[in-house]
Amino acid sequence: MTSAAKKKYQSDTKSFAEIDKLSQKLLHLDTQLNSNIPATLFISDLHGEGDRFISILRGRFGMLYQTCIEALPKTFSTNKIQYLVKIIRKQKYSKDENIKMDMQDIIMCFVEILRYKFSNIDRSVSDSLAPEYKSIINRLISGLPVPNYVYEEEIISQRIIHHLSKLIKKVLLDRIMVLGDVFDRGSQPDKIIRILSSKWYKDIVYYVFGNHDILWMGAAAGNRSLIAEAMRISSRYDHMDLMIRLGFDISKLIKFATETYPADKVTGNFKAKTDKAKSMEKALAVIQFKLEEATIKKHPEFEMDSRLWLKKLVKILKSGETEALNDTFFPTIDAKNPHELTLEEKEVIDDLEKQFKTNAKLKKLLRFFFKSGQTYIVHNDMLNIHALIPSNKNGEFEEFLNRKGKDLLDYVQKSIKRIGDAYLAGKLQREKDLALMFYLWCGPKSPFFGKDAMKTFERYFLIDKETHKERTLYWAINLKTEKFKKTIMTEFGTDRIIFGHTPVDFTKGKHMASEDGVAINIDGGFAAAYYNRGHALVHTPHQLYGIILPTPEELQQASVNLETVPLSVEIIDAFDAPVKFKDTSEGRRVKTERDEALGKLRTYA
Repeated sequence: MTSAAKKKYQSDTKSFAEIDKLSQKLLHLDTQLNSNIPATLFISDLHGEGDRFISILRGRFGMLYQTCIEALPKTFSTNKIQYLVKIIRKQKYSKDENIKMDMQDIIMCFVEILRYKFSNIDRSVSDSLAPEYKSIINRLISGLPVPNYVYEEEIISQRIIHHLSKLIKKVLLDRIMVLGDVFDRGSQPDKIIRILSSKWYKDIVYYVFGNHDILWMGAAAGNRSLIAEAMRISSRYDHMDLMIRLGFDISKLIKFATETYPADKVTGNFKAKTDKAKSMEKALAVIQFKLEEATIKKHPEFEMDSRLWLKKLVKILKSGETEALNDTFFPTIDAKNPHELTLEEKEVIDDLEKQFKTNAKLKKLLRFFFKSGQTYIVHNDMLNIHALIPSNKNGEFEEFLNRKGKDLLDYVQKSIKRIGDAYLAGKLQREKDLALMFYLWCGPKSPFFGKDAMKTFERYFLIDKETHKERTLYWAINLKTEKFKKTIMTEFGTDRIIFGHTPVDFTKGKHMASEDGVAINIDGGFAAAYYNRGHALVHTPHQLYGIILPTPEELQQASVNLETVPLSVEIIDAFDAPVKFKDTSEGRRVKTERDEALGKLRTYA
């Protein structure tokens, strides 16, 4: 080969390689654009209720029934759909004399469901199949001929139905959007995090921070008041088993608390059931208040002086006019310097700080939040946040740290990312960053909190229940106006706003969605204090609907009776045609990328 021929061959080879690369990219992007949007589950405020979350997750939040309706002909009766759902759940064919469907009919229905599902998601059919029947099931879904034994030999038909059922359940859910608050109240936040970050779910989970997640993240990063608060809440709910599972040594805390605050002298509104936990709860509360006051005084920009209670408490105790208090025993509060820690308190919090910052088990759990979590996520033209976007009484975005709206949330995200990187690398934190985590947990302009104050002190020690009320700020009121909803949608380029944080009591006739379906509140109600009955949201190519979740009692009863849990569905929107990825804002960005690839490809023509 001559030198010229060799150069031409090399040039042609390089061109063909580039053409193949661009062609592959173009075809992939165009396929993605013309696919249906993924079926997405939205859930919020799981609050440590691991077993309940698992039970509901196994049932896929009612998605199986709805998916069968979407995938199969409209002529199918409700009884037929319920029959198919029953077989899929049990992964076993059972004859029903009232339903005229044999095993071949079942197989063909299941194939139709899978064809529908695989048109929604960007993954290979083969990757989701068990190896034993991979070839046959691939041929069924592709519409290719299969041996007659598939339908004529009962034992083979049964096994194929089993594997098809298993596959349907596996691909039923394409995305899980969790809008925060895995920690506190329930005793199994670690179980929930392990599920969400497991190999089976991590690739489909999107996570938005909640204020209770911020609390634990800030504590692990080294904020001392948040450390005291996280431990206080754990004591309040008697979560000693959780502390043991996480590997914390709380012996020093227990010794100090039980000796300094014996249970018979703890008369405030403390919730812990055991004497030991009650002593810990009060000891940690006092330490927490002292540390919070130091932060508030150091950061006047937080505008939280109304939370400085210790001097007021000392004044009341000195006056002897303590009728407003339900607890007057405060041996560690110095009247001259009420916010100063005693030597023993300092030893306790020093010990806990070291443990929080170096605890390997906690770090493994929180890595998921710091690596995967976001302050907000835009998905399928919907803004997903935990609680709110700070706003004022005029229906405008509230300013905090000279930022507001999207700019504020982006700033918070960058700050949390910086804090997380330092924590995971074992590096020193900036004092301002740790103080910000405190504010994000309970500050009135925090996008994760949204009340005028977190009135822990009042609820513990003041008799008058009027003082316990935490006034919700302007979010709920503003969301009732078209102007504010339009402001949000313009700011973030979305069509809807999805948020959690605040429970919705449907037993009082309240709905999760605004009348126009733009603002949707999906607090999962995963705590006894929040009705034990909340909502989840499902978005499929055909509809957007809410699910009223079952209570623990309903789940238990269904388990005893070997029945599925009845779920109430609230239809929010139905679409005339399946929504395609190209119809979303993300799709429009991908369309630009596809057009650029096509332009480059045509230069080789």
